[in-house]
Amino acid sequence: MEIHFSLCLPRDEESVPVVRHICRDALGELGVAGDCVGDVELAVTEACTNVLKHAAGTGDEYEVTVAIAEDDCVIRVIDSGTGFDHEAVDREAVVEHGSESGRGVFLMAALVDDLKFTSKPELGTVVHLEKKLQLLETSVIRRLQRAAEAAVQAADGVPTV
Repeated sequence: MEIHFSLCLPRDEESVPVVRHICRDALGELGVAGDCVGDVELAVTEACTNVLKHAAGTGDEYEVTVAIAEDDCVIRVIDSGTGFDHEAVDREAVVEHGSESGRGVFLMAALVDDLKFTSKPELGTVVHLEKKLQLLETSVIRRLQRAAEAAVQAADGVPTV
C-alpha cells in the first residue's frame, strides 16, 4: 500500500496549518501511533515555516510532497528561493545563547529519522524528512499486510491460522 500526495501552496502563513492537518489526518486515518503522528506534524510545520521565513526569491509558492509506504513516511518541502546553507547553522550558538535562528533545523533532526537539505543557489531548497512509522495493531496498513500475507499463504497451500 502506498499513498502519495502533493500540495502546491502559497507562501503565506495560513498555508502551514493546512499542511499540518492534512499530514496529521492522513497518518491518523492509516492507524499511525499518536506520538509518531505528532513528531511528523511538528517536523513538517517547522519545514514549512522555514520556507516562509527564509526562502527569499522569486517564487510565490512552495510544494509539499508526502509519500507513505508500508511503515515509512517521506516528506519533501520544496521552495524556489535563493537556497539555504544548512551547514552554516551554528548548533553551539543555538544551544548556549538561546538563539531563535536555527532551532527549527535541530528540532526537525530530533523528530525524524533522516533529515536532508538539498540547496542550489537560485533553484531553491528541498527539505527531505523521513520517519519510520509506529503503527497501531489495528492500523489499516497492518490489516492490509496481514491480508496480503494470508493470500500468499493460501496461494502456496499453507493453512492460515
